[in-house]
Amino acid sequence: MKDSPRQQFRWAPHVSGGATVKPKDYEQGDQIEALNEYDAWQRLRESGHPLGVGDLLENEEGALRICKYVGFEPAQWMLPEPPPVAQEDACPSTV
Repeated sequence: MKDSPRQQFRWAPHVSGGATVKPKDYEQGDQIEALNEYDAWQRLRESGHPLGVGDLLENEEGALRICKYVGFEPAQWMLPEPPPVAQEDACPSTV
């Protein structure tokens, strides 16, 4: 997670459950082979590059897990809302 959003995440009230995250707030990190997110957390900690609160892990299937103070919880990318569809008038006007 980038530093500015990390500070906002750290000071926000903790909400248990899934999180919706913005791709712009994250940078691609290294890959690691691990049995689960807690194994990845331990391996990264031992490597000198520990996960911080707000960091994401993505498994081979693309499922995201976010590191929180209480452990890992599910996360998903925030998708931009599609632009509104312009509706045609039911009665075409003539000029």
